[in-house]
Amino acid sequence: MSLAPKLDRIAARAEELRDMLTRGLSGEAYVKASKELADIEPVVARIGDLRAAEHAQQDAEALLGDPEMRELAEAELRDLKDRIPALQHEIRVALLPKDAADERSAILEVRPAAGGDEAALFATELFAMYQRYAESRGWRFEILEYSDTELGGLKEGIAEITGRGVFARLKYESGVHRVQRVPTTESQGRIHTSTVTVAVLPEAEDVDVQVDETDLRIDVYRASGAGGQHVNKTESAVRITHIPSGIVVAMQEEKSQHKNRAKAMKILRARLYEQQRAAAHATRAADRKAQVGTGDRSERIRTYNFPQGRVSDHRINLTLYKIDRVMAGELDEFIDALTAEDQAARLAAED
Repeated sequence: MSLAPKLDRIAARAEELRDMLTRGLSGEAYVKASKELADIEPVVARIGDLRAAEHAQQDAEALLGDPEMRELAEAELRDLKDRIPALQHEIRVALLPKDAADERSAILEVRPAAGGDEAALFATELFAMYQRYAESRGWRFEILEYSDTELGGLKEGIAEITGRGVFARLKYESGVHRVQRVPTTESQGRIHTSTVTVAVLPEAEDVDVQVDETDLRIDVYRASGAGGQHVNKTESAVRITHIPSGIVVAMQEEKSQHKNRAKAMKILRARLYEQQRAAAHATRAADRKAQVGTGDRSERIRTYNFPQGRVSDHRINLTLYKIDRVMAGELDEFIDALTAEDQAARLAAED
């Protein structure tokens, strides 16, 4: 299907909006028009580049009959042969429907699945990997809940990652991550396979999720550390159960019951918001459990093989032989490839 009519309409709309703004709109109408123009201006700029390239192509083709200009025209046409399709692709990608949550901050949840102590130890490393990635992007990484095992493994790690476009970058990380290596506790040198589940949820705003207080059961209890010892003598830990959905959030990271409740509500809202998104989008999982799977060893989105120094993403058949750098937070190569694959699939669905 030709792009031209759609691009003409977008360019015309941009001109209309500029004219409206110069004629002195005010209040809500001005804000609305300004936002719409800001949203389409990047596309309009690429349309301008495409139109210029198409005109250059026409000019070059017209010069092919001139013996003195033919060589120069052919060289320009060779360049334009690649440039025009590239610009058309960029525009088509820019016109894909946006995920409303892409620009939001996110809640990251990491938990060991199959593999016992080794899974818990790898969960610790994955949690740290995401923290390093967040720092490399200039995002704020705040730990909401972190409980560990006696061996220093992670039972559950939950963090709020704040910044622009966090969810767009991290949403492909949700699923089962598999590790293959010789555990430090293994005396025979055998390679073990363990799994960790990762969930990335877009952070919900108050307007997204209305939580009725009567739907909540709130329990308070004494927080405890690894091995069950009490870490304080007051009932500061909070467990919130959302009765209609069955979602349970427990929080004991803070010494203040009030702070624990606030953090638990933030996580609860994110999980409820993700359920709403799942119901609204047939292409996504029907509920949060489907997002991370069961944690069984056979389910995986990515494998980290330490003996071979490789990390493989099974969704896009991409393997990188730089496991140390990946664990240090260098995730962009995977995320860029996953984003491109998602865009290609959505473009194909529109054709």
